[in-house]
Amino acid sequence: MPDGFRSLAEVFDKDPGLRRIKKIINESDVVREFNKIFPDFEKVVVPLKVEKKILFLKVENPAWRSELKFKENLIVEKINKYFNESRIAKISFGR
Repeated sequence: MPDGFRSLAEVFDKDPGLRRIKKIINESDVVREFNKIFPDFEKVVVPLKVEKKILFLKVENPAWRSELKFKENLIVEKINKYFNESRIAKISFGR
């Protein structure tokens, strides 16, 4: 790149005013891509939002909720691996 030019990734990472925007984009990416990462969950899980690295999922069926809670660490690892960075630390399962 010519001198003085920076990539968009570099701008988002280094500009304090844009870090919040990057965080919001990263969080919405997790919700948007959830069914692509876990296509088998599409009919039983609705990703709602991400706040402070907590992914909120709506799970109507108590049996599925219990099963997913048991596999929470694996789900978190798979999401973070998909994005090649730590975006999720915990999952909150609700109705």
